[in-house]
Amino acid sequence: MVSLGLLGSGAVEPFGASVRQPVIISLLVFIGCALLWLVMLVSGRDSPDEVYVADRSLSPVVNGFAMAGEFITAVSLLAIPGAIALFGYDGFAAAVDALLGLGVALLLAQRIRNSGCYTLGDLFGLRARGPAPRTAAALVTLAITLPLLLIQLRAAGISVSLVIGASTEHVQVICTIMVGCLIACFAAVAELRGTTFMQVVKVPLTLVTLTVITLLALRKFGWDPGNLLSAAAKASPAPDEYLSPGMWPYETSFGPLNDVGAHLVVILGTAMAPHLILRISASRSGRSARQSVSIAAVLSTAFVALLLAAGLASTAVVGSRTIGAVDGNGQSALVLLASGLFHEASTARVVLVTAISCVAFLAVLTAVSSVTFAAAVSLVHDVFGRYRRHRTDEGEIRVLRLAVVVLCVLGLSLSAATYRYQVEFLITFAMSVAASCVFPALIYTFFWRRFNRRGLLWTVYGGLLLCVVLMFFSSSVSGSAYALWPEEDFAWYPFQTPGLAAVPTAFLLGWIGSVTSPPASGSATAADHSFLTERRAGPTTAARGQ
Repeated sequence: MVSLGLLGSGAVEPFGASVRQPVIISLLVFIGCALLWLVMLVSGRDSPDEVYVADRSLSPVVNGFAMAGEFITAVSLLAIPGAIALFGYDGFAAAVDALLGLGVALLLAQRIRNSGCYTLGDLFGLRARGPAPRTAAALVTLAITLPLLLIQLRAAGISVSLVIGASTEHVQVICTIMVGCLIACFAAVAELRGTTFMQVVKVPLTLVTLTVITLLALRKFGWDPGNLLSAAAKASPAPDEYLSPGMWPYETSFGPLNDVGAHLVVILGTAMAPHLILRISASRSGRSARQSVSIAAVLSTAFVALLLAAGLASTAVVGSRTIGAVDGNGQSALVLLASGLFHEASTARVVLVTAISCVAFLAVLTAVSSVTFAAAVSLVHDVFGRYRRHRTDEGEIRVLRLAVVVLCVLGLSLSAATYRYQVEFLITFAMSVAASCVFPALIYTFFWRRFNRRGLLWTVYGGLLLCVVLMFFSSSVSGSAYALWPEEDFAWYPFQTPGLAAVPTAFLLGWIGSVTSPPASGSATAADHSFLTERRAGPTTAARGQ
């Protein structure tokens, strides 16, 4: 296990003023152009279907690239190479789990699209009438979205502070607020079609940038991958263990079982994220949705392979200790690699650091906008749209814009308020909620006819309660050096993630609730249309909460 002592204070300056100034100017120009382009992509239409799911008109290729873009977030782009640089093999394993999550999404994509639903409230409403399923869906959506927003904005603050050459805590929180306000303004006018084209551009830009950095690093070691691997192992804190499991610092006494739970949560949680469900629903048909997920899986595989190479190259060129000294989470690895490939004041060095900075900003911009937009759509469509009898399309869109701003401000406030704390466990919590609440509910909805209202509510609320309780009493919150409150110790749950207990328990609760529910309990026979047809179906009567 790697020593946490090498994870430093962030006081090391990654590059000098000769590089920093042109990089900052170029980044500001890029930010301005990106925001201007997005505003130009706004259609100005007031139709909810057009704004929410682009009128379900996205082609498989376009939507596939956009789905791959959903996978390229600030956390994945910056944290995965950092985790590989600091923890070797164990850092790469987490990225592979997310790829497997796209396989799970492939299993359900056609059924989700054919249901005509695009929010968790609609999907839960397939088996239950009334407001209760929609309220549950809104709570689950917020439990997934807010932690993701917090971590994404925090990653943005770290990357920007690194570029300006002052990666201290106070500078990071100032950068987080500034970037967050900028993104909130952007997200307030965004719609699915506009963010789709931003995602489509981000994917090749990211892949090309990572490819160039990887090839330049490989050239430094004589184009021999073996030399690069050897240099990476030697520059790591544990050369003999770097390329094998065991360096991950978040292990518990139940090693193999803890690993199974962690992998399970990432795989299922990635597939069940609300923004991915919204993206699947924007496909032209069920078959088109499956094709889009397949394309996204291929592109994401290339992305992960390049991240692996970049992480190893970061260790070989920069060294684990330097990366940990600049940023304890390793999120500076890519920027430091780009800076370390060329000598001081080199034009190529400026161009490479600028390219990484621009890609990182685009990743933050699209990820935060996508997650916030999906959450706002869910809240407006499932809550506001169901409780207001005399609503108009224009009024619904106005409420959507307001909800986006409120969610961004809330995520930004939480990110700024918690910058002194180690809150990376919130990503695990969000993935656990998606895996424990959404996955069992959708599996039962699509594959078990007896699933009903009571089973749905027991599954969702039981899974959510277990995630909250088990996470709170885990070593991620207390009792360890990387916990939220490391000086306290009230942890009794032996695993890092709640998934190993919460996922099977949620399935069990759904089964018990369904088989013990009386026939007249208000269940919908709402899977009354075929989920395997290719017609452009809207939500069923039960899905509309009637």
